[in-house]
Amino acid sequence: MTGRSEPPDGAPENPAGGEDEYRSLVFDESFVRAARMQEFSAQERMGEHARAVRALPEAHVSVRGGGSRAAIALVVLIALAFAVAVYIGFRSPYPQPATRRAEPLRTTVVPLAPRGAVPGGSPERLYRAEPVSTFRTGAAGINYPAVERTQNFSDSQITAALATAKDYLVESSLNPDVLTGSVRRPVEHLLDPDQRPQFEQSLSRPADDGSGAATGWLVRFDPEQVELADPRIRVHGTLRYEEEAPGILGVVSDHTFTYALRPADGPHRDDDASLFTVRRELHFRFDREDLRLHRLEVRTAHVQAGPQSCSADATGMLRPLLAGERADARGPAATDPYATGRPTAALCGALEAVSSPTAPTTTSPSPPQGPEAGRTSRPRP
Repeated sequence: MTGRSEPPDGAPENPAGGEDEYRSLVFDESFVRAARMQEFSAQERMGEHARAVRALPEAHVSVRGGGSRAAIALVVLIALAFAVAVYIGFRSPYPQPATRRAEPLRTTVVPLAPRGAVPGGSPERLYRAEPVSTFRTGAAGINYPAVERTQNFSDSQITAALATAKDYLVESSLNPDVLTGSVRRPVEHLLDPDQRPQFEQSLSRPADDGSGAATGWLVRFDPEQVELADPRIRVHGTLRYEEEAPGILGVVSDHTFTYALRPADGPHRDDDASLFTVRRELHFRFDREDLRLHRLEVRTAHVQAGPQSCSADATGMLRPLLAGERADARGPAATDPYATGRPTAALCGALEAVSSPTAPTTTSPSPPQGPEAGRTSRPRP
């Protein structure tokens, strides 16, 4: 018996036979192994409570598991690289310079005693005398030298140091509120932070110990004793600079300030003013941080001021002798070389002459008295 050569419904649409629309799907062996589930055979499905499919062991799932481990390794590698970058950023490969602390200020304050009565007159008349008549007024008397770069400091850095030194001189010698002791902040904010505690202690508890004189930091008068007869203070002096060490710039100021003063109480006359002269030689130091922050370190201060009595305590405030007054005859306090404890030097200079509108004179300190005077208060060039 022979069957029909064609299906009852006719020949298939694909005369080639065997291939259909699913021919592009190839279920090769690797595809089958990668499957997560596998169908049970017909015999396995005949069992009681048999499941149609079973899950393959994890060992067969190789493609996705390998991808997860690679992602984890990549995350760990990125985290490690970030940690190394942060460590290198905080740990500079270059050696950092040691932090330099500002040294305490060393001060010498020498009162200048007049040989006779202090001349008086009007401020205009007194200022016409020599040598004060050649002095300039206020900050105009504080001039910069010619600036030329050093080995480690540029022109602009040197100019910045000179500008800061000038600001300090203006605030500590010409500011009327500082002169009367009512404010101190304009001077303090220009100081290196390391020196501010010493500055505060000197103004609060002045001492004649070579580092605790308030008048080493600034010019200050007792407002209950004197006042300015003319706010136009006369100034004359010089500024100079030098590179003292790599990274350290030194500036030395040597200026004479002449004030017209009169008594603070009672009625005032036109001729009750007198001149008071303060010569300040200050040594400033700057590092690069000071230049950047517009501040300075005052290394030493040598001050000569008069007319005053030799016995006057000028550590906290200057004690001017006014028109018609004379210095007391006691002279400087005695110094006992056999005494124990902190040694003190009795320093005092003689005011050779006070400027007079009728006779041109100069003001200069004579050799001071006291066992240590020759070392600390010699006339400065």
